[in-house]
Amino acid sequence: MKISVDLVWSVRNSVTIDWNYKESVKAGLRSKVRRLLVINGYPPDLEEKAIELVLEQAEVFAEAAATP
Repeated sequence: MKISVDLVWSVRNSVTIDWNYKESVKAGLRSKVRRLLVINGYPPDLEEKAIELVLEQAEVFAEAAATP
């Protein structure tokens, strides 16, 4: 549960306008997610898939939030 709260907090505080089009912002977000996964003992072999899943979910959330 703690890892999901930390991930949501990190993603929400890292996104900016048009963040999903800027590779530098995505790279920073990837780094923060990776760090949180390591801190919380997430298995290293599943790390990349988890990072991609978090970024995909963040993009879906951003699109839904932008649509009135």
